[in-house]
Amino acid sequence: MQTVAQLMTRNLLILHAESSLRDAIAYLATEHVSGAPVVNGTGRLVGAVSSSDLLQAQAEDMDLDATPVSDVMTSPTLTVTPGTELREAALAMEYGDVHRLFVVEGDALLGVISRSDVSRALATGQIS
Repeated sequence: MQTVAQLMTRNLLILHAESSLRDAIAYLATEHVSGAPVVNGTGRLVGAVSSSDLLQAQAEDMDLDATPVSDVMTSPTLTVTPGTELREAALAMEYGDVHRLFVVEGDALLGVISRSDVSRALATGQIS
């Protein structure tokens, strides 16, 4: 049985809830990612923001400098634990129509697993 812990990305790129939309756009573009977890002042996961959320904000003419990420993020987010089976995580992504699940244990944000992580593992024979 393969678990999320075996494939998850541990070095997370995070955004803070009070970050501006402009900062979030720049951050995602610079880091070449399509989304990131959003944490509060104590580092607790409070949501997620994707490039789609940011594009929608731009289309709605939101003030990119004055609007915080917390205004456009998705909350709550779908989460799994490190011991979750990969099959279960893949089904959660499919049924939840999301591209990533955040891996938590208690209040601690440990990592992220994405559809592309699962696809890459299947393609390279890491999982069957």
